[in-house]
Amino acid sequence: MKYITLLLLTTALIISCSNEDEKILNEADYKNYLKTNNSKEIAKAEKELSFWNERIKKDSIQLIELSKSAGMQTKIFQLNASIEQLKNAEKNLTRSALVTNIGKDGKLLALAQNYITQHRFKEAKALVDSARIVAGGEIKAINLVAFDVAMELGDYENAEKILTKETDFSDYNYLIRLGKLEDYKGNLDKTIQHMEAAKAIAESSKQKGLQVWVYTNLADYYGHAGRINDAYNHYLKALAIDPSNSYAKKGIAWIAYSYENNPTEALRIIEAIEKDSKSPDYELLKSEIYESTGDEDSAKEALNNFLSRVSNPSYGDMYGAYLVEIYAGNPETSQQAITIAQKEVNNRPTPMSYDLLAHAYYGNGDYKKALSITQEHVIGKTHEPMAQFHTAQIYKALDMKNELAPIKEELLETSFELGPVTYKEIQNL
Repeated sequence: MKYITLLLLTTALIISCSNEDEKILNEADYKNYLKTNNSKEIAKAEKELSFWNERIKKDSIQLIELSKSAGMQTKIFQLNASIEQLKNAEKNLTRSALVTNIGKDGKLLALAQNYITQHRFKEAKALVDSARIVAGGEIKAINLVAFDVAMELGDYENAEKILTKETDFSDYNYLIRLGKLEDYKGNLDKTIQHMEAAKAIAESSKQKGLQVWVYTNLADYYGHAGRINDAYNHYLKALAIDPSNSYAKKGIAWIAYSYENNPTEALRIIEAIEKDSKSPDYELLKSEIYESTGDEDSAKEALNNFLSRVSNPSYGDMYGAYLVEIYAGNPETSQQAITIAQKEVNNRPTPMSYDLLAHAYYGNGDYKKALSITQEHVIGKTHEPMAQFHTAQIYKALDMKNELAPIKEELLETSFELGPVTYKEIQNL
């Protein structure tokens, strides 16, 4: 079982190798952050949420109260990954969008962003299209969210056209999206260049939220580029501003696990994060780390915990990609993997979704079907190492040695991003 890292941005090929002799982490740098939590901030947000909720009557039109309540619910979700708060925010945003005539386009965009978080991308696109009609023309905020949706739906050509309309190299929101587009194209150096420009803008603005976001996402890209020390330093930069930031802590945990080969420290960091978060993600990451140490019982327990938690209907399709990976690896559930992967393709027809479908057929033993899907929808259309790994597995199963050799050579340079468990499988291809 492999943990698929959920990044706010898509990933690219890396040039990296694990080197436990080249130690980067220094516990003194982050030990105090592991003791911090966001309970006070959550309590403050919950108090404010209660304040606004008390003023909302069942059948009344109270746009300010609805918007404020949805804002607090979204904030709490961002703080502790409470899916209930995200769903409650959806309800208030839906109600607000239905009853308002003033600023309706903004309400529709807010709901679209909520849907994006829930992986309801086609519904998000419909809302963006409606917002554009209501606004009566080209609005920057609408174009930026339209770009986000187009990228998620694999409509890359249209996404680029939309972003070109908003070209402004002095704008943070433009630069981070341009970085995402270049990442999709496999231009990691350009991605980092644009993200560094966005970082400079965020630092000049002194807006903490912008700084934390760009530090953590730039850290991810540095990791993909093999610049592990730069990645580490930027996770620390984020924590210096937001000591309870779970994303930055998870990044440090991944360095401990995948680069320094220190699963004990990685698990210690993750367990500290879990005290603050309701996200099921960490159970899956723990399962992989336990697997890497040979602790099969703990790996199975963590995996079962993950599966139990994501069975909550409120999650919808948010964990479909994870489930395909898990179920495809077991002959008894491989057909279930195909069903989920087909749904992923329908919801989000990107090369990575088709890769999941091909992987599901591979897990079911239908190697020729897997190859057909990969050749038509994956090869040459994504630079993701996981997709390359799945392609290599198919080549191996079909004894396509000439095709396998070059892709295996490239995959041997992705140890940091894919992690020790997958890297062992690559070595055995």
